[in-house]
Amino acid sequence: MSQFWKPGTEKPRSCLVDDEEGGVLFYAAPPSSSGHGYSSFERLRQRLPVFKYRTAILYLVEKHATTIIVGETGSGKTTQIPQYLKEAGWAEGGRVIACTQPRRLSVQSVASRVAEEMGVKVGEEVGYTIRFEDKTNQGVTKIKFLTDGVLLREMMNDPLLTKYSVIMVDEAHERSLSTDTLLGLLKKIQRRRPELRLIISSATIEAKSMSNFFRTRKKNDGQASEDNGPNIEPSILSVEGKGFPVEIFYVEEPVSDYLRAAVDAVLLIHEKEPVGDVLVFLTGQDDIDAAVQLLTDEARETTRRHSGLLVLSLYSGLSRADQDLIFTPTPKGKRKVIISTNIAETSLTLEGVVYVVDSGFSKQRFYNPISDIENLVVAPISKASARQRAGRAGRVRPGKCFRLYTEDFFVQDMPVEGIPEMQRSNLVSFVIQLKALGIDNILGFDWLALPPPESMIRALEVLYSLEILDEDAKLTSPTGFQVAEIPLDPMISKMILTADALGCLEEIITIAAILSVQSIWVSVRGTHKGLDEVKLRFAAAEGDHVSFLNVYKAFLQSGKSSQWCYKNYINYHSMKKVVEMREQLSRLVRRLGIIPKSCGMDMQAVRRAIISGFFAHASQLEEYSQNGMYKTVRSSQEVYIHPSSVLFRVNPKWVVYHSLVSTDKHYMHNVIAIDPSWLTEAAPHFYQQRRPSIPLF
Repeated sequence: MSQFWKPGTEKPRSCLVDDEEGGVLFYAAPPSSSGHGYSSFERLRQRLPVFKYRTAILYLVEKHATTIIVGETGSGKTTQIPQYLKEAGWAEGGRVIACTQPRRLSVQSVASRVAEEMGVKVGEEVGYTIRFEDKTNQGVTKIKFLTDGVLLREMMNDPLLTKYSVIMVDEAHERSLSTDTLLGLLKKIQRRRPELRLIISSATIEAKSMSNFFRTRKKNDGQASEDNGPNIEPSILSVEGKGFPVEIFYVEEPVSDYLRAAVDAVLLIHEKEPVGDVLVFLTGQDDIDAAVQLLTDEARETTRRHSGLLVLSLYSGLSRADQDLIFTPTPKGKRKVIISTNIAETSLTLEGVVYVVDSGFSKQRFYNPISDIENLVVAPISKASARQRAGRAGRVRPGKCFRLYTEDFFVQDMPVEGIPEMQRSNLVSFVIQLKALGIDNILGFDWLALPPPESMIRALEVLYSLEILDEDAKLTSPTGFQVAEIPLDPMISKMILTADALGCLEEIITIAAILSVQSIWVSVRGTHKGLDEVKLRFAAAEGDHVSFLNVYKAFLQSGKSSQWCYKNYINYHSMKKVVEMREQLSRLVRRLGIIPKSCGMDMQAVRRAIISGFFAHASQLEEYSQNGMYKTVRSSQEVYIHPSSVLFRVNPKWVVYHSLVSTDKHYMHNVIAIDPSWLTEAAPHFYQQRRPSIPLF
């Protein structure tokens, strides 16, 4: 294990400096079921730093169209500001206060917390909406938490978001694709609805640049500040956190294996440091599962030394039951170790954390529009993220942050801010959303960060080839408008619409639901052999999509048994989500006037439906290839079937893949074998004719 040391001090001889604070116990919010629940919550609310700014916040929201709140982690801005707004009357007369979050998990946890503080059930006065789940009650819900993406979809039915009096965009610093799009559209809505109040809230945000963005107005906008309207000049308020000091320690030398180093750091903290939970930042579910396994094995081998460790995972695909474990107060005599992705940087509050172990990395997607390949890159985090991670240690008492990188690396090599998602993402879904909202002049749209022109052209080309956009880059009727109604990737939506004509919609909506969850398989270090054997039981010669149908049928036959899932290395939570999403999709297509039918055993119809959406993702096996190398039809890119596919080692001559992700090789994920003649039948305009140039606006 590398030694840590605090900058500005002599390098210590021992691995970790002793904590002078001693074993101070952290506090947790009392459960509302106790007799004094409400008054206890009131006292806790008043102790939050944001409480002393309550009057100032309400004054600024009253007087200004846009208020930018820079609130340090732990200030209470996310849970308290919506309540202040309700108490001040912003939810009267049938109006609703909206608060958006970048992630589904934060939406659910924040809604639960606010409902608990207000003494109501989730779904009544306080509700939430995420994709395929709506826990609100029309006419009753006053405070609504939702993802940025869900609010964007609401604009399709109500372009001016007329039911909302205040919209708070929280965690704006994350700069997700949906957040940037939402901010541009809200600025546009404000011109038509000067009475709409916006609150842009974040832990680390360049308040000046955000203020400039909302200050700039086009010539004929009219002045909202005339008469008694709000001031269109954005106001800025900085809210301090209640953070305690956090000591920062760096490694003396760069570590070669951050996963092993993180596990060693946790064991040393448990051995040498006083009571307090540990939060470890790793890059993704695979790393997290591996670390949990290593810590569990270690604790089992050295029972006495490492007894008392309660090791938990935290990532976006987590089940509600696992989420509840994360937020439950740590039992006496135990130390909770939460191993998380960057979801725990700002979106969630973990009260008991005193120690943070920061790997210095996160997993990021970078899309290359020229090759149409998405690179999943483990990349260094930014300085802003590093500060956020360290801040999680100072919530309940002075904390410590152990960074698994050198101070020189932090100072000299770490970028100041991360790259906005808008500049590194596939923009296909984003473009169709803008088109569905009637924004045809995409280049004239107000951008916080300008998207790369190559990505925009590529998105327009894909939508044109799918016959979702016409030659004037407008939505086609009915296909384009129907695809825009379905909250899935446009390629999956097109596949669903074609399945109706082919009589296999029952099967295709099952496949669409499975493709829309993270993974239905459970993969833990050391279980690959068992998992491979299980996959063979469900494997279909046609490929992964048909194998998914076999898994789904077997899950239903088991009575949706969690025990059956456990035996078959299948993620029970994912399968439950598939069932829910399938029901939602079935209702949605019926609303579009389509009645789902089954094709029974006709898997050719299923494969043809898949091709109708994914014809551009065709690849041909290279002749005489010894290592299973394929070339994509569109760009002659060298690609390989991913080892997780049932067609790995089978290598059919022609395949269509769902996605292309680059790690050590360019891998095709979720692959199906096809007849090449189906490609020209499904998309003659794409494979036989020269495509016309596509107008940008």
